[in-house]
Amino acid sequence: MKSKLVMFTHARHIVIKVGSSLLIDDANQVRGQWLASLAEDIAALKTSGKHVLVVTSGAVALGRHPLGYGKRVLELEEKQAAAACGQITLISAWAKALGEHGLFPAQILLTADDSIERRRYLNARHTLQALLENPHAVPVINENDTVATAEIRFGDNDRLAARVAQMAGADMLVLFSDIDGLYSANPSKVKDARFIAEVADITPEIEQMAGGATSGLGSGGMVTKIAAAQIATAAGCHMVIARGTGLHPLKTLSDGGKHTRFVAKESPMGARKHWIAGSMHPAGSVTIDDGAASALATGKSLLPAGVVAVDGAFSRGDAVLIKNKTGQVLGKGLIAYDADDAVRILGKKTQEIEKILGVNQRRVLIHRDDMALSNP
Repeated sequence: MKSKLVMFTHARHIVIKVGSSLLIDDANQVRGQWLASLAEDIAALKTSGKHVLVVTSGAVALGRHPLGYGKRVLELEEKQAAAACGQITLISAWAKALGEHGLFPAQILLTADDSIERRRYLNARHTLQALLENPHAVPVINENDTVATAEIRFGDNDRLAARVAQMAGADMLVLFSDIDGLYSANPSKVKDARFIAEVADITPEIEQMAGGATSGLGSGGMVTKIAAAQIATAAGCHMVIARGTGLHPLKTLSDGGKHTRFVAKESPMGARKHWIAGSMHPAGSVTIDDGAASALATGKSLLPAGVVAVDGAFSRGDAVLIKNKTGQVLGKGLIAYDADDAVRILGKKTQEIEKILGVNQRRVLIHRDDMALSNP
């Protein structure tokens, strides 16, 4: 395919969500030709230098038939069993489709807790970042239905996709479904329902336009898509709802296919830094020397060598204040070490850290992407 997928020209990290109703046919089998065409579109994005992540449904639907569950509503344990069985077929289908283009799926299973609990969130974020830096890998993500209980479930892959976009610092999220966008009312019931091409603000009026789930296979609907848009745009990520039923859905979208666009007001990095600066309560502080302060002002990360004091009882992933030697607060950041380990390595050079802690550790104390300075 020679398409340049123009719609995605300015996006760097792109999350694509695929619903069960697109991927799985009425016989609970993978729509192989459709998936092959999507994989070709993804390969075109990768070739152009984009980072692509996929959030896919389909494990439960694919596991129903082998376990003899038919079409009936499943109990939680049955759904978990079906997911465990179907996940193998699902990731195998992605591996076959992506493998035609020299790409490999990297399977990641998440629960809601992985996007909430700080340590697990950071682990998932760092894993995604490592995979995105590899030109041959495509993270293929699904909810971990096998272990997720009602209390720790996303319950739909629309919101999961938005949380993944937030984790990955994505600047575009595409929700492919069997509908082509947002309408003022359900178009299958209201003849003159108005199509909404762009949403700049998610107002109560926009929320009222959402309806229930329409697909027999999926668990989402417009309600969950609006919820996903709230999460994504707050994280600086534009979001698109588009019909994905035809072949080459990404190319179709790029070529002007009908869609609704939810507009983010700032970049993912800007949104992240605002979140760190305004929403994270500091659990401690680090005091740095003049050389480290100068390095931070030029956009560098904070290394242990530049730290002269550590205060507080914080854990990895907590927010800490960054101070200079006179006590002035320079900013706030998410620290990569527990307090005890931070004390042990303060003032130490990178090559000394492994000897002190006994394992191969991260070289930075606070990464520049996890830092919001008061006067950058």
